[in-house]
Amino acid sequence: MAKGKSTVFFCQNCGNEFSKWMGQCPACHQWNTLVEEKLDKQEIKSRKLVSDVKTSTLKEVNESDEARVSAGMKELDRVLGGGIVKGSMVLVGGDPGIGKSTLLLQVCKNVCENGLHMLYISGEESLQQIKLRANRMGEFNDNLALLCETNLGIIKGVIEKTKPDMVVIDSIQTMYDEEVGSAPGSVSQVRQSTSVLMQIAKGLNITVFVVGHVTKEGVVAGPRVLEHMVDTVLYFEGDRHASYRILRGVKNRFGSTNEIGVFEMRQNGLVEVENPSQFMLDGKPKGASGSVVACSMEGTRPILLEVQALVCRSNFGNPRRTANGCDFNRVNLLMAVLEKRLGLPLGEYDAYVNIAGGIRMNEPAVDLAIVLALVSSYKEKALDETMICFGEVGLSGEVRSVNMVEQRVNEAKKLGFTTCILPKVSLKSVGTIDGIKIIGVENIREAVDLL
Repeated sequence: MAKGKSTVFFCQNCGNEFSKWMGQCPACHQWNTLVEEKLDKQEIKSRKLVSDVKTSTLKEVNESDEARVSAGMKELDRVLGGGIVKGSMVLVGGDPGIGKSTLLLQVCKNVCENGLHMLYISGEESLQQIKLRANRMGEFNDNLALLCETNLGIIKGVIEKTKPDMVVIDSIQTMYDEEVGSAPGSVSQVRQSTSVLMQIAKGLNITVFVVGHVTKEGVVAGPRVLEHMVDTVLYFEGDRHASYRILRGVKNRFGSTNEIGVFEMRQNGLVEVENPSQFMLDGKPKGASGSVVACSMEGTRPILLEVQALVCRSNFGNPRRTANGCDFNRVNLLMAVLEKRLGLPLGEYDAYVNIAGGIRMNEPAVDLAIVLALVSSYKEKALDETMICFGEVGLSGEVRSVNMVEQRVNEAKKLGFTTCILPKVSLKSVGTIDGIKIIGVENIREAVDLL
């Protein structure tokens, strides 16, 4: 069969291939996601069937721990599940300028100091640009090799020749394979590049870090199959105007997906924040109404944060509601509960709710803090600065239980809080903790009466 080209249509969301264009993808049911690309058709060679394929039962499989290498950063090791797994493929996504390249270059520095060899491949920056960034981080040894290349065939040859311990690809959207006729960054090119790099990682037992661009919606650009193929997907989040960054695990075949790592961006690179609670509470006002400290869980880590609320009389027919750092619909729901169960006329007031520091938390455990902050601002009464609260609020005004109560209380005690308001049904799971007063409430009326 002669080599020729045909036109196919790929879904940008799920990566499925179709012979004609359709408004809605039949696989993922998303609209206007099919794009046209030219695909090279080559002769399909018959492969010899293997008749003596042997299967294994679960009892025959030996359990062995994956070989892990420390990244030299405790926060990154926490998100990865204990360290970098040899032969794994890690995808790091995030907004432009958030610090993805800085983070991976620091990983290269730490790993090279431990005697391992790294290969940093950049398709977006020159060697001089990488050198300028590296000078701010400190001195690198000779175990780090740099390469500016986008041709996947050349990259594969260099990796097979040098055989480094780890490889960084920055970024996957700039890589291209000559056998695929479409432009770099297209669906077929990203899928082919990921497949080739995955074969390198598994075949040569080399850890591959891949940087992925994100779309306006905040997801990694390209086909969804990109996230399915890799072993770990990490998202680098944070407000560009704030100094802190959050590394969140979305997918991890070698650990939990609920852990986060907190970093602070400085002139010399990213610095780990070992106590995020203290970092988030810096600058908390004293004696101000509408300010409450809550405790949220990110994986196994409790994080204390300040919930602020401002309630003022509206000058318009429709009161204005704003939520920053929490779910807007959740704030409206809690305000309706306050108006119904406590009789507060909040329908005549504007309400602004903010989680200080620019961090975003959607855990229901911050419901009680939002409720108390709204009541405090409405009544112009400041709450006790040494008090912390957490709990989920239902539509009947009841305060429901949350998980990991003891860890939250211990974190509050460690930072000097003396009073903790929590769901009454969770008292039995806490017990007695010296140094902090624990108060259980059944509904929001009891919580407001206490204050």
